[in-house]
Amino acid sequence: MTDLERFRAETRAWLEAHCPAECRGPMADDEMIWGGRDATFKTPAHKLWLERMGARGWTAPEWPAEYSGGGLSREEAKVLASELRRIKAQPALASFGVWMLGPALLAFGTEEQKKRFLPEIVRGEIRWCQGYSEPGAGSDLAAIQTKAEDKGDHWIVNGQKIWTSYADKADWIFCLVRTDADAPKHLGISFVLFDMKTPGVTTRPITLISGKSPFCETFFDDVRVEKENLVGTLNRGWDVAKYLLAHERTMIGAMGEVGGGRPVGQVALDAIGADEAGRLDEPMLRARIADMEIDAAAFRLAMERVGDQVKAKQAHPAIASMLKYYGSELNKRRHELLMAAGGADALEWEGERSHDGKTARDWLRTKANSIEGGTSEVQLNIIAKHLLQLPGA
Repeated sequence: MTDLERFRAETRAWLEAHCPAECRGPMADDEMIWGGRDATFKTPAHKLWLERMGARGWTAPEWPAEYSGGGLSREEAKVLASELRRIKAQPALASFGVWMLGPALLAFGTEEQKKRFLPEIVRGEIRWCQGYSEPGAGSDLAAIQTKAEDKGDHWIVNGQKIWTSYADKADWIFCLVRTDADAPKHLGISFVLFDMKTPGVTTRPITLISGKSPFCETFFDDVRVEKENLVGTLNRGWDVAKYLLAHERTMIGAMGEVGGGRPVGQVALDAIGADEAGRLDEPMLRARIADMEIDAAAFRLAMERVGDQVKAKQAHPAIASMLKYYGSELNKRRHELLMAAGGADALEWEGERSHDGKTARDWLRTKANSIEGGTSEVQLNIIAKHLLQLPGA
């Protein structure tokens, strides 16, 4: 038996013994476990599942063990992921800290910052939000105007962010601020961290067409930020921002890899019924679902290949834009199919039968996938210029 085979056997045995039955099977997006100071859990078993996975470092399996990560190799992490899929284990933790901030801290943070924040992220004890976009700085992110005034041992921050996902529920924020107003716009930006309970921080939810939204407006009025919470070099926060954006776009793209909830084919079969051969009794829809599932399987393999390239430091920096674009479109296709499978019932907006209009609301929510994290048009421009090397207009 090879070392990897031994690891698979040990991992399988541990998961069978420690993943509660309540934490196996489809999990709706609104049931995800985000952790944090005010964490909520679907059941006590889900809290236990997070505690067990966090203690083992498997919420961030490839992070170094010295920062409470799993310390796994890329190959071992793949085995863990496959074994989690095998038992249909639900995610123990959904976390911007794991998906975005953690990789940036590992690359740019001080040793003190890594030891302070990474273990809390792994255990789900701290929930983060991202302070990037502003009313006048979306796709042109470097145009941010939120200002940090130097006060010696700290800054005073004033300004506004927008589309700040879950800002009203987050414990801390990683934020871009302008620390040199006279520098070119891509310079003079710094990347800082601060507690959302700091005096002067306020949030206001933004309601979308679906009637629900994770997005907020976030306001900073004379907010004190300690200089020890600067990540990377002063006025070189754009370097950190670009690095983190690549992880954010990959994370958004990953929504197209699996999708939450029950398989589309099963939803359609329950709604429409089967033909004499036991197949979905709607050939055109059946073909569309098969196409989507094939593309999803291919995309999953592409994600694994890019992960290997990243680990080997061979990935093109623009590849995250490709993953973000395709994953966003794939997730939108999935929800279009769920609407088609549900027929007229999927259009219901309220009531117990429609689960408060979940299918329609989730479908509308996916329209933002091609905007958040950089619009699809911006991603296509990046792909054309940097991957395909097409000439500019």
